[in-house]
Amino acid sequence: MGTTGLAVLTVNAGSSSLQLHLVRDGEVLRTEHSERSPDPGSAERTIGDFLADVPDGDLAAVGHRLVHGGEAVRKPTVVDDDVLDAVREYADLAPLHVPPALALVEAARRRLPGLPQVLCPDTAFHAALPDRAATYALPAQWRSRYGLRRYGFHGLSYAWALGRAAELLDRPVRALQVVLTHLGGGSSVCAVREGRSVDTSMGFTPLEGVPMSTRSGSVDPGMLLWLLSGSRLTLDELRDGLEHRSGLLGLSDGESGDTRELVASGDPASALALEVFAYRVSREIAAAATSLDRLDALVFTGEIGWDQPEVREAVCRGLALLGVEPPVRTDLDVDGMVSAPGVPVPVLGIRPREELQLARDTLGVLGGHP
Repeated sequence: MGTTGLAVLTVNAGSSSLQLHLVRDGEVLRTEHSERSPDPGSAERTIGDFLADVPDGDLAAVGHRLVHGGEAVRKPTVVDDDVLDAVREYADLAPLHVPPALALVEAARRRLPGLPQVLCPDTAFHAALPDRAATYALPAQWRSRYGLRRYGFHGLSYAWALGRAAELLDRPVRALQVVLTHLGGGSSVCAVREGRSVDTSMGFTPLEGVPMSTRSGSVDPGMLLWLLSGSRLTLDELRDGLEHRSGLLGLSDGESGDTRELVASGDPASALALEVFAYRVSREIAAAATSLDRLDALVFTGEIGWDQPEVREAVCRGLALLGVEPPVRTDLDVDGMVSAPGVPVPVLGIRPREELQLARDTLGVLGGHP
């Protein structure tokens, strides 16, 4: 289909937020950001209000961020009933993200019948992870029967940040070996060799890896088994604790899951939360670097990575062994270097632009210009 000059509506449903963008030719024409969980009952009206004065003929498609497509959607895919049914089979792998995203897909299909709807999975960026990085040390029967493997997430963010890093370094993507870290409400680390994700900290679900705003990140599975035994915790209590009451919120004794508030607080629990978070991110970056032959750059993105210089500085302090030096630049208004000129490993700060990557991937599927 011809899509040149037409706009794409991008829909990004987070666990506790909703972002709508209207994108044309790489430019955002309109945006709406709500810091509350998407309401399935009013989703169609929300989309309709956002597009109230946009003629349907001006839209090429709707692109939806899909956190976890499991084995059903491994690359950007045009939606039909069979695709949605297949994705629902994996919804419990990312229960905070996938159900609201699917509700918005259904709402957009009702509001914009006949317009292509494209699912863009965060897992696509990591779809070609090497077996050594993707395989869990679990019984083969389990892995085969249940599809147990490491999927990785934040792929839309990483794809955008990688392209921008290549531009800033004036080098082709396929010539780079870099570590990227997306730090936000959810956080992860990714190693990229020659344009390909070769390791990442998140795994089968978005719960693995570094501590996050309210999610625990990786913890001892033996401890979880112990908590489930002897009537200590029910499965629902454990799930709620790991997803909603852990991470920075749990580390700070319930003070906050927001690094900005923790930096401003200054109390001992908040300081410990920030220290643990920065240490774990540094450790994951160092681990990811072992997948590379060299480290051409370290890239920070995500809301925290872009807009929290105290966290960037604390993370880099723990990486002297890799040749990373603490940043000298704090405030960012445009993508760029935060490290001093001539350092062994450049450190970059890149604004997260998932909406632009969503639009690019959506048009790519439809044969438009990415």
